[in-house]
Amino acid sequence: MAQRRRPVRRARGGKKSRVRKSPAAKSREFELRRSARLVVLTLLAVALLSMLYLLMSRSEGSGKGEAEREASSQPTDVTATGTTPSSEIDASRRAGEAQEEPATYEVYASEPEPASAGAAGGQGSTSPSAQYPPQPLLPGGGARIALVIDDLGRSLADVDRLEGLGVPITYAVLPFESKTAQVTAKLRGLGAEILLHLPMEPGGGANPGPGALRASMTVDELALATRQALQAVPGAVGVNNHMGSRLTADAGAMTAILGELQGRSLFFLDSRTSAASTGYDIARSLGLASAQRQVFLDPDPSAEEIRYQFHRLLGLARQRGAAIAIGHPYPATFEVLASEVPRALDLGYEFVQASYLVDQPGGPPI
Repeated sequence: MAQRRRPVRRARGGKKSRVRKSPAAKSREFELRRSARLVVLTLLAVALLSMLYLLMSRSEGSGKGEAEREASSQPTDVTATGTTPSSEIDASRRAGEAQEEPATYEVYASEPEPASAGAAGGQGSTSPSAQYPPQPLLPGGGARIALVIDDLGRSLADVDRLEGLGVPITYAVLPFESKTAQVTAKLRGLGAEILLHLPMEPGGGANPGPGALRASMTVDELALATRQALQAVPGAVGVNNHMGSRLTADAGAMTAILGELQGRSLFFLDSRTSAASTGYDIARSLGLASAQRQVFLDPDPSAEEIRYQFHRLLGLARQRGAAIAIGHPYPATFEVLASEVPRALDLGYEFVQASYLVDQPGGPPI
């Protein structure tokens, strides 16, 4: 027998009325909706986590590859390595880091020998002292000599040995070495002349050490790094470059760096680690007091060669009236200076601080 349908109730106006659901049906529908929401949220969370994992994996792989490429680009020759720099700009953090590895130096550009030296002797040897026999030391006649000792900041004993020479020395201090603060404080207490020995990028992949200014930096980054280095060596009256054969050839970079010396009454001494250096010319164009070194005392750190370079220095000072030499804290350098400086004094040479031999703004080169 066919079941009879219940008549559909209609509300006023002829519309169908909503049939009320039982509490059990409502509960089942609520649970289904909640389960659907949980499924959707779970799927979204899984998708988001997958994307984050993918991005992190790519970033880690890229950083590792870059680090490996940078490590592979470093020279294997131990003489061209140095302390490993951290961030190029965060110099204040690096200031407290210990740097106890042996100091490293850039290979400097060769210089022509004095014409008066002649070409006798020394055949088959590349040693300057072997190629050019020592000439008799002539009276200085009041010729002035400035001795600048670079790469200080690792040892207080270096300062003591130099002070023992009894003549004015200009001390060039690296900004972020293990004892930079102590060395600077000691020199200021002695009333010594201090230069900021500003690390700059060399050619050939050698490492100039912490806080180095590099060609890859922007103009603003170069200026900031220069200011931070100046703050690390308070009392400096001037700046000279540590290494920097690559960066000093970049006129734009040197303009940004030397622009920080304007208004601070600082002079610039171009170490001339490259014949292509633009530092001296740009310093003069900016109206800075400036100078260039004439002799490197110890590109070959043997006593014989250092003595030869010191005698070259005396000859150039006699010819020019004045000359600037740069040396480093080598044991042989200390030894030679201890024996040769008194002889030079007896011959009438005068030792002065580097600031006495800088070209004044607008004046002729010395």
